[in-house]
Amino acid sequence: MLIPILVMSIMGILFGLGLAFASRIFRVEIDPKIEKILEALPGANCGVCGKAGCAGLAEAIAKGDVSLTSCPPGGEEVYTKISEILGVEKCSVTRKVARVKCGGGGNARDKYIYEGVNTCAAANLIAGGQKLCEFGCLVFGDCVSACPFDAIRMGKDGIPFVDIEKCTACAKCVSACPKNIISLEDAREKYYVKCLSHDKITFVKNACKAGCIGCKVCEKLSKGAFIIENNLARLDYGKVDDSTPLKLCVEKCPTKCIIED
Repeated sequence: MLIPILVMSIMGILFGLGLAFASRIFRVEIDPKIEKILEALPGANCGVCGKAGCAGLAEAIAKGDVSLTSCPPGGEEVYTKISEILGVEKCSVTRKVARVKCGGGGNARDKYIYEGVNTCAAANLIAGGQKLCEFGCLVFGDCVSACPFDAIRMGKDGIPFVDIEKCTACAKCVSACPKNIISLEDAREKYYVKCLSHDKITFVKNACKAGCIGCKVCEKLSKGAFIIENNLARLDYGKVDDSTPLKLCVEKCPTKCIIED
C-alpha cells in the first residue's frame, strides 16, 4: 500500500508543478484600464450597449472599439470617470429621456373587445390592436416590463408614465412598443405633444378625448413655434425663445395634449 501512495503523491506533485508552470507560460495579461473602467460602470449588465454585460463593454472601451459614452445608464458621471481613466478629454452628451406620445388609455375608444394574451405585442397582431386610433397605446405595459430601471409605470389613465429622474434612455421601452409611440428626446425640451395621430378632426374626436385635433390654437399663440402638419401639432424648438408662451399653449389646448414635463 505504501508504494502506490508514494507514486500517487509524487504524480500529484508533478502535475501541480506542471500546471503552475503552464499557467505562468500561458497567462493572459489583463489591461488594468479594463478593471478600472469596469469599476466605473454602473454594473447593471442590461445589455443596452450591445455587449455581453459591463465586462464586455469595459474591454471594448479600453481597446477603443466603442465610444466611452456607450453606456446610456451611466450618464455624465460615468463618462467623466472613464475619460479620466483613459486620459482623454471629457465628452459632453445631451441627456435624453423616453417620452410616451399618447394620452389615450381610458380616453380612447376600443374598436373591439380583446380577450387574448395581455401584452401589447399580442394585441397588436390582431388588426393592429383593440384601439380605434391606430396610433394609440394598447395599455398592456410591455414597455413597463421591459424597463430594467423601474423608470416606467402605468398611470391612472391607463397610459405608461415615465419617471424622467430614473430614465437612462436605454431604449428598451422604445423597442418593446409595437405601436412606436415611445421615443428618446432631448431632456431639456420640456414641452411636447402627447399624440401621434394624423387622422382628421372628426375621426380623432370620435376615437380619443385626448388626441390632437389640429385646431391651430397653439400655432397662433406661439407665433409659429408650434406647427400643424398632417393634422398634428409639433413644436419646433428652433423657433422658441423667452417670449414664446408655451405654458399658455398648455393651458389653452382644448384636448390637453400639449404636455410639460
